[in-house]
Amino acid sequence: MFLFEAKRIIIVIFGAMLNAMSLNFFLIGANVYASGFTGVAQLISSVFNDFLGIGVSTGILLFILNIPVAILGWYKVGKGFTVYSVISVVFTTIFLELLPIVIFSEDIILNAVFGGVLAGTGVGITLKLGASTGGMDIVAMVLSRMKDRPIGTYFLLLNGIIIAMAGFLYEPENALYTLLTLYVTTRVIDAIHTRHEKVTAMIITLKADELQKAIHDTMVRGITIIPAKGAYTKEDKNMMYLVVTRYELYDLERIIGEVDPNAFTNIVQTTGIFGFFRRDN
Repeated sequence: MFLFEAKRIIIVIFGAMLNAMSLNFFLIGANVYASGFTGVAQLISSVFNDFLGIGVSTGILLFILNIPVAILGWYKVGKGFTVYSVISVVFTTIFLELLPIVIFSEDIILNAVFGGVLAGTGVGITLKLGASTGGMDIVAMVLSRMKDRPIGTYFLLLNGIIIAMAGFLYEPENALYTLLTLYVTTRVIDAIHTRHEKVTAMIITLKADELQKAIHDTMVRGITIIPAKGAYTKEDKNMMYLVVTRYELYDLERIIGEVDPNAFTNIVQTTGIFGFFRRDN
């Protein structure tokens, strides 16, 4: 258990470093904006510096913006999830302060693409281990549960505001390059993990009872167990069918690996659910 948690913390810190590198090495110098709260902090920092003559770093603003969000997440999303989000935000802030702002290229397209790749990698590996980078993830999860709308709606809304403000305050081209960064970031996240709020797991196993107990010891999710038979071996098995959030995928993968490493698991996107689905996990 200690090694599992240590691995998760190390990956979260590494993801925070990649996020900071994407900003300081590519996006900030090109006036191209990242997604979520990072982009909001970046935009506010630009406004303070360029229009008010006040130097406020992106890292400090990111930390300040996440304070009320962390409190909200602690009570509404979950303590464990929020702790990892706080670790991510704290180390992103530290790396943003430690790393210099460097301009490797004057080509804004290269900055937008490579910044998006690094940011997407940082967020993707963090999500893959059941943690998050904080900020908009927590806000969107809370709003999604309150309004029962897809979490992607709120990501789209906030990122749309960032793009519009970038185009209004600076050159319209900045909005287009910001859109390019957001697209690249999303594609990289999808390649590493998933941006879907819910996914369906279908597990073919010989140890359904043991798996069911191990899963329910970690998460509160309904499971349907269906008799199955191997077409080649004619061996009697079971298929376990359950829907989980993307934040629970890493825990599910760990449980399956520990209980039945020979199980076959298929994960598919879930676009909607009708009926009861526990939302406070």
